[in-house]
Amino acid sequence: MQERIQKILAQAGYGSRRACEEFIIAGRVRVNGKLAELGQKADPATDHIALDGKPLPKVERLVYIALNKPRFVLSTVEGELDDHRETVIDLVDVRERVYPVGRLDLESEGLILLTNDGDLTNRLTHPRYGHQKEYKVLVARRPDEEQLAAWRRGIVLEDGYKTAPAGVHLLEPQGKGAWLRVVMGEGRKRQIREIGASLGLPIVRIVRVRIGSLRLGSLKSRAWRFLTEDEVKELKQPEKTKASPTKPRNRNRTVR
Repeated sequence: MQERIQKILAQAGYGSRRACEEFIIAGRVRVNGKLAELGQKADPATDHIALDGKPLPKVERLVYIALNKPRFVLSTVEGELDDHRETVIDLVDVRERVYPVGRLDLESEGLILLTNDGDLTNRLTHPRYGHQKEYKVLVARRPDEEQLAAWRRGIVLEDGYKTAPAGVHLLEPQGKGAWLRVVMGEGRKRQIREIGASLGLPIVRIVRVRIGSLRLGSLKSRAWRFLTEDEVKELKQPEKTKASPTKPRNRNRTVR
């Protein structure tokens, strides 16, 4: 059956459909020896599809992994040329080719989902499905209500981008700073760090504790586990209607 090439790539585990579209635009994909075009369709059963000259592998089984990424580990499939730093792929021992769903910057830590299910990757990264991400954020200074209110409303960053409203609540003081709970429906690169800098709240530590319905729980740093069938099913559903993220469920409850 013919399908769009970006969908075939995503189903083979090469990332979200949007990421796979970029492969096509960059001229990295060929179908039967010819450069693929955006919007082109193919049949993976009869057509020869290759990315960077390598034929697409057949997906034997779909794999879903939760990993607790430590600081200074790259959340990419591989580093740049001559970059031998450790990646999240180095931390898991599976024969399937898996990819991270979204990223955490080098200094951030916490929950990363690794999978070869391109459709799920698309669901978790496309804004229309409404999947939230939750973080514990340690700031160097204790925020006042004005700073918290500004973060909740959304602020204009240096490049002119206006951030979307977010749930931001004080969890507990930590020395001269404080731990915050931050719930977001978007995730631009280094967004939390840029917001903190704009508000005069230097970011000391970022730990992602939830992606959609999936929680980090008690998973230790560098440890990983396979998701249960129920966890996978729940992730594939649109997020249940919740109260506005700007309203705390419990201000005194520490996120685990």
